[in-house]
Amino acid sequence: QVQLVESGGGLVQAGGSLRLSCAASGRTFSSYAMGWFRQAPGKEREFVARISRSGGNPYYADSVKGRFTISRDNTKNTVYLHMNSLKTEDKAVYYCAADRNIVVVTTPLGYDYWGQGTQNTVSS
Repeated sequence: QVQLVESGGGLVQAGGSLRLSCAASGRTFSSYAMGWFRQAPGKEREFVARISRSGGNPYYADSVKGRFTISRDNTKNTVYLHMNSLKTEDKAVYYCAADRNIVVVTTPLGYDYWGQGTQNTVSS
């Protein structure tokens, strides 16, 4: 069992930056690849980024590539999402998720544990 708690969301102007954090409970954090997803009102949950167990092989959705950076610190059981050059279309609830699989998965069904989400609002 892994419990995930996101933090760091908030209100920012377009062009600004935010850093999200996701703290995991338990001693098996490094056994999971970690992903970030987001869900805007009226839309399906969509993949944002993923990082492997060791912190390598970051993988991004095309919509955020070059603007967002995923990282993790296994000594702190935490995964981060650094978001730069934010756009109004980045406004959503952001979720972190844990996946026991090695193969890159970009669909929500492929992840085993989820956080409760944190709201990001980007104003124009």
